[in-house]
Amino acid sequence: MTTSEPRRRPPGIADDRTLSPPESLAGAPSRALRIRAADGWERFMRRIEAQQDTGT
Repeated sequence: MTTSEPRRRPPGIADDRTLSPPESLAGAPSRALRIRAADGWERFMRRIEAQQDTGT
């Protein structure tokens, strides 16, 4: 009778733990703030491109 190998899992992950998102560092911007900033940057870049197209 042969024994099967134990189930493989990534290093550092125990079977009884569930994965949770990492906590943000103190003073780091929240995810909502980063999304808002990215949206503002995209609008800024579109506005600059529009101004360059019109020659202003």
